[in-house]
Amino acid sequence: MSTSTLQARDSSGGYRIGIDTGGTFTDVVVGDASGILSVGKALTTRERISQGILEGLAVAAAPLRLDAQALLRRTAVFIYGSTRATNAILEGKIARTALLVTAGFPDILVRREGGKTNPWDYTQEYPEPYVPRHLTFEIPERTSSEGRALVSLDEAAAVAVMHRLRAQRIEAVAVCLLWSIADPGHELALGRIIERELPGVPYTLSHQVNPVVREYRRASAAAIDASLKPLMQQHLREMESDLRAAGLAGELLPAISLGGVMHIDAVIERPIHMVRSGPSLAPILGQVTGLAETGATEVIVCDTGGTSFDVSLVRDGRPVFGRDTWLGPRYTGHLTGLSSVDARSIGSGGGSIARVDSGGLLCVGPESAGANPGPACYGRGGTQPTVTDAALLLGYLDAEYFNGGRMRLEPAAARRVIEPLAAQLGKSPEDAAAGILTVASEHMVAAIKEITINEGVDPRDSLLLAGGGAAGLNIVPIARELGCARVLVPRMAGALSACGAQFTDIVTEFSRSQVTASSSFDYTGVNRVLEELQSSIDTFAQGLRQRGVRRFRAAYCVEARYRYQVWELEVPLPGARIENESQLTSIVRAFHRTHENIFAVSEKSQEIEFIQWKGRITGELDRPPLTPLPDAGTEPPPPQRLAPAYFAGHGTMQVAHRRGAELKPGMRIDGPALIVEPITTIVLYPGSTATVTPFDNYMVEV
Repeated sequence: MSTSTLQARDSSGGYRIGIDTGGTFTDVVVGDASGILSVGKALTTRERISQGILEGLAVAAAPLRLDAQALLRRTAVFIYGSTRATNAILEGKIARTALLVTAGFPDILVRREGGKTNPWDYTQEYPEPYVPRHLTFEIPERTSSEGRALVSLDEAAAVAVMHRLRAQRIEAVAVCLLWSIADPGHELALGRIIERELPGVPYTLSHQVNPVVREYRRASAAAIDASLKPLMQQHLREMESDLRAAGLAGELLPAISLGGVMHIDAVIERPIHMVRSGPSLAPILGQVTGLAETGATEVIVCDTGGTSFDVSLVRDGRPVFGRDTWLGPRYTGHLTGLSSVDARSIGSGGGSIARVDSGGLLCVGPESAGANPGPACYGRGGTQPTVTDAALLLGYLDAEYFNGGRMRLEPAAARRVIEPLAAQLGKSPEDAAAGILTVASEHMVAAIKEITINEGVDPRDSLLLAGGGAAGLNIVPIARELGCARVLVPRMAGALSACGAQFTDIVTEFSRSQVTASSSFDYTGVNRVLEELQSSIDTFAQGLRQRGVRRFRAAYCVEARYRYQVWELEVPLPGARIENESQLTSIVRAFHRTHENIFAVSEKSQEIEFIQWKGRITGELDRPPLTPLPDAGTEPPPPQRLAPAYFAGHGTMQVAHRRGAELKPGMRIDGPALIVEPITTIVLYPGSTATVTPFDNYMVEV
């Protein structure tokens, strides 16, 4: 795999490092202009994130005959993806945040936008708002939808609120006033009052972070962004300081939810962009690898880590973006309101804990053993059975070669924690362990169906790409359940997102609200908004040019709906202006097609409302084409060893253990077998086979 780096100096030999810090492991991938060179993996150190990063860097640097410091000194671009922001929200470890709203509208976050997965389920408690109701404060003011000040901002009342915030030891402030997108004057004035009365307390203004019509989405985005600022600003600055002290001289670029990267200063200003940044990198690799291997433009990308299972899509050759980025369950979680790569996550991974519920049923996840103590077989004090323990007991992992031999697993510990669960179920330890993997697989299949079948995509027509350290344990039964004939498993599957970072571009998005309808289209107003978007894009591009980026790609789109519908669909625009009725007709037709693709119906006589206009700019980084390797034309070498493994329906079988380093393009491996790579293991179930592809990956026929 090949890549290149950000600045002109990169071509002189600078390395490009991709990092993905998950809940259990930190993945490191090192590349340069000639391709990906090495990979490292270390346990994530949440207390000081740089410690785990440096340990992973040391592993990746060793094959290059460097130490971590020397590697950092020769690094031109350092890309950092993380689950830190997402986990902080899901775990409630955010700043004590206040929300300031227009007087008379204190329940924006309480009422949300409605919606319920099961409207007949009355057992669920009503969800708590992101900012507690007692930390929501009303500010006397009112702006109309036309941008007129109906009620002037009461500065004295605002100052009094600041005194209350100080007394309550507020750590961050979010501001969302009605129709601030029409005239932000009152929000800007409140920002100045916050700076004066609460010096050093970070704040977020809704019209700056998410200028959309709907109050809940603006308020939610502002609240999430503000609540992350103390944590993520400290986290990013601390990490940058540690990496600089360790020798990093190149660019430090955090990954963002749009599937690209931004400069660290921009992310520190808007940390909400790092929410779900880790999973956003995986479909980038799926896009590049799927196209190179099979010409596939429709790819389902699965990333199974220690804590979560993430699934995303590539459609028409590009990652799918979504507007509804939920943190937690749909409707009951929290909504960022910003565009992001559409990656769905569930709490099912290698560290997911298995238990028997009060009804005697086997459950797996969402609780995870994480990295500390981790699964029992890690030998770090874990006492509960996990998916990894089950896989080891079944013989699906090589205890001597886990993480390239840097960790030795303890089969006795895995059996010790699974035996009590097996006794509860009235089964043998092997059947209980097989049940754990089956339940975990069912969760993953359901997540894949949600993003494919529920969105009008037939999994059988797509290439299934599996990544993550735990992906290979059960991807064959998952593919069989979905009806997929084959699965592509990259050799770098264990570091899928970090590997995807090698192929990222610099991406940002701007948006403006302008409501109009197809029957009375406001050409003047819409073109004014599009000109503003184009100006923002041009300014951003100028800044990138000064940092060495030379190629850009701009795209425009609009969120539209049939009149009286609640939600919009995103429709691409032909350019940055809509000049005449012919262009408008083309956009209307595109909306009908999009609606029919998703809902299998369109109403061509219906009027269409256009709500939100967006411009997305991509600063393209060099991507040398992937170069296929010659076919080895030989049979695979004899396996390292034979060892027993248990497969449901087959019992215990002797399984060949094969080291990935010995397998060359063209070689075919028949199951049952284990392909053991330093950072992942592929389990070939009975009846499945794997072939090493010309691009040095594994194509598994299930």
